[in-house]
Amino acid sequence: MKVFKKMGLSVLAFIVLSLLGGYFYFDQKFTPPENNLNVSGDAQNIHIEWDSIEGNPYAAVLLPVRLKGIDRIFYMQLDSGSPTTLFYKKSLESINDKFQNQFQINTRQNQISMQFSIGNMKVASDFELLNYGRAINFNKIKDHDIIGTIGTDLLEKRIMMLDFKNTICSFVENTDENNFETLEFRKRKIMIPATIGNQKLKLLYDSGASGYELLTGKKEWEKYKTPNTTIKKEKGNSWGNILTVISAPADQMMNIGNQKLKLSEVTYVEGTSQMQNLLMKTSGMQGMIGNKLFLNHTLMIDCKNKKFKIK
Repeated sequence: MKVFKKMGLSVLAFIVLSLLGGYFYFDQKFTPPENNLNVSGDAQNIHIEWDSIEGNPYAAVLLPVRLKGIDRIFYMQLDSGSPTTLFYKKSLESINDKFQNQFQINTRQNQISMQFSIGNMKVASDFELLNYGRAINFNKIKDHDIIGTIGTDLLEKRIMMLDFKNTICSFVENTDENNFETLEFRKRKIMIPATIGNQKLKLLYDSGASGYELLTGKKEWEKYKTPNTTIKKEKGNSWGNILTVISAPADQMMNIGNQKLKLSEVTYVEGTSQMQNLLMKTSGMQGMIGNKLFLNHTLMIDCKNKKFKIK
C-alpha cells in the first residue's frame, strides 16, 4: 500500500513540476525583450494611410516615416499586436544598396542600428530585422513602401491618439486623461475590457488585424453573427503564414468604456497554430478587436499608465 502511495505522490509531483515547467516556458516564450527604444520629441497630427488588401480597405494602418540621412518618405505598419518595433530585411537591404553608408546592418545578429522619425518624434535603437518585406522600387515615387512594423514598445514611451474619423494620429508624452478607463497591459499586450449583452470580455487590441471588427472563436462567432446570412471567406497572411478568415454580418452592440460601438461583423480564423491557441487560452482573452471597430471615433491609449479612452 505504501508503495502505491509513494508512486501516486511521485506521479502527482511529476505533474506539478511539468505544469510549472510549462508555465515558466510559456511565460518566458511570450515575454518581450527589454525596451531599448530611445525616443525624443512628439508627433502631432500625422496623416495616416490605409493599406487595402483584396478588397479590404482597412487592412492596415500605415504611418509615414523618414530614415536619418535619406530624403524620402517610407511607411511602417502600426501593429499593436507586435511587442517590438522591427524592420523588414529585404526592404532595408534594397535601401542600403541605394543609399550606401547611411546605416549598418549586423547580419550575424540580424539587427540594424538606425534612427527613424515620425513628424518631430525621433526613435533610435538596435532594431530586429525580420526576413520579410520586398525590395523597394525607387522608380515608383507614389508607392506605399512598407519597411517595418511599429510595435507596442513605442507605446510604452508615448501616449497614442488615433483619430480615425480625420485619419490623423499623434504620439505625445502628456495629455489630459480625464475620464480615461483602465486597461490591462502585460507583456506589451493591450487588453481592453468590453461587454456584449451580459457577457464580459477581455479583448486584445491588435491593430495588425486592422480590417476586422471582432475576431473570436467559432463558438462565439456562431453566437454573435446574424442567422441565415452570407458568409465571407478570405485568405489572411500572418508573417507569411496563410490563414482562412471567415466573416459574417452581425447586429450587436459592444460596450467599451463609456462608449457603445456598433458591431456589424464578426470573424473567426482557421489555421492558427497550437501555440497561438494556447496563448489565447492562457491569457484569458476572448478575442481580438481591430481598427475597423473605431472608424468613427478617436482611440487614445496610455500603456505606461494602463489607461484608455474612446471618444
